[in-house]
Amino acid sequence: MTDTSKDNHTTNTILDSVADGVFTVDREWRIASFNKAAERITGILKEEAIGQQCCDVFHASICETNCALKETLETKQPVVNRSAYIVNANGDKVPISISAAALKDERRNVIGGVETFRDMSTVEELRRELTKKYSFQDIISKNSEMLKLFDIFPSVAESDSTVLIEGESGTGKELVARAIHNLSHRKDLPIVTVNCGALPDTLIESELFGYKAGAFTDARKDKLGRFALAEGGTMFLDEIADIPPALQVRLLRVIQERTYEPLGATESVQADVRIITATNKNIEELVKSEDFREDLFYRINVIRIKLPPLRERREDIPLLIDHFIRRLNNIKRKLITDISPDVFAILMGHEYPGNIRELENIIEHAFVLCQKTTIDVGDLPENLRPKKGKPIVESASLDELETAYIVKALQTNHWHRKKTAEQLGIHITTLWRKMKKLGIRVSEQQ
Repeated sequence: MTDTSKDNHTTNTILDSVADGVFTVDREWRIASFNKAAERITGILKEEAIGQQCCDVFHASICETNCALKETLETKQPVVNRSAYIVNANGDKVPISISAAALKDERRNVIGGVETFRDMSTVEELRRELTKKYSFQDIISKNSEMLKLFDIFPSVAESDSTVLIEGESGTGKELVARAIHNLSHRKDLPIVTVNCGALPDTLIESELFGYKAGAFTDARKDKLGRFALAEGGTMFLDEIADIPPALQVRLLRVIQERTYEPLGATESVQADVRIITATNKNIEELVKSEDFREDLFYRINVIRIKLPPLRERREDIPLLIDHFIRRLNNIKRKLITDISPDVFAILMGHEYPGNIRELENIIEHAFVLCQKTTIDVGDLPENLRPKKGKPIVESASLDELETAYIVKALQTNHWHRKKTAEQLGIHITTLWRKMKKLGIRVSEQQ
């Protein structure tokens, strides 16, 4: 065996002992070497891969638009830990983490490229389990107040009592109403939503209760109201504080007597409907100012659920970002895997007057503009981008940024504090002290 053959054999032996997939390409993008881990992850034998164009072997999500090897050969800079997925020999999508660098000869001439890739399937499964742990129906949170609500939702759903959900716009009041309905014995029957603030006073009564033919000039035939459509199921009255005084009287009768009369009717109709209401206003203040009936307030306020705004549950922001990215990837058929540290700092420091709905809109805006796998500052809505010359860290307080980075590191390490401390380069007792100071709850994360 010649020295060159010995060197090649030694190199192949070393590469085959590596857990990560490794392959090299020449300047024509043909695969020149392919280790055993690459065979295992892709399901493709070395003999089948050698000499093939790398894109024909991997069918990776970044091959056409964001190829790591192409980037590293053009920029002469390595690519490190870029997320993507490949399609293996069985047609399954495999999440991977890619690193790439240029291959050079003795004269420093680029002769090809080398790429390593790690199977992230186990990490993805752990991520899904973590999300599942902090999910209830379609609601995602690890906030202690929200977790307390998760505990009572099944009991609330079992009863037929009227529910009042309070919270700012965009906090997920309708999601809570649907979760309660889906857990109840009425789950196989409809939940009908009415936004009381979106309907004119002249229409809301006929929309809720329906009408008989001839009840007014244009009533040529009977029309079922929303209560009739929700029969046996749930009626969700959003923005209940906006209903006019006259209608408050009729709604009180429905709740008390379980009957109502369509416009133009002479007989009452039975209403077997569970009523859930929601508001972003302080109804108690409206009762004091006599803009909302006190007796109706007490009827809808049997079970009261208050949703905290997003600015009071910042530990949920990373989970929600991850959730929205995954959902939009499926809808828009893109592969965006992460956000940059600068974007993370901006999103953690934002006050979110529009709450979760605003965060969702921000991520969707970024999706439209993002041309790579990672959302960057330039992809954000203009009002969130730092002004020219202004450091990004000024968009949030130092405590908020420190909280953001610690939470992100904890999430990356699946809330393992020792590993997180090692990643951050601090002692575990220092990490514990910082978490306590910044209010990063530990008990809910384990």
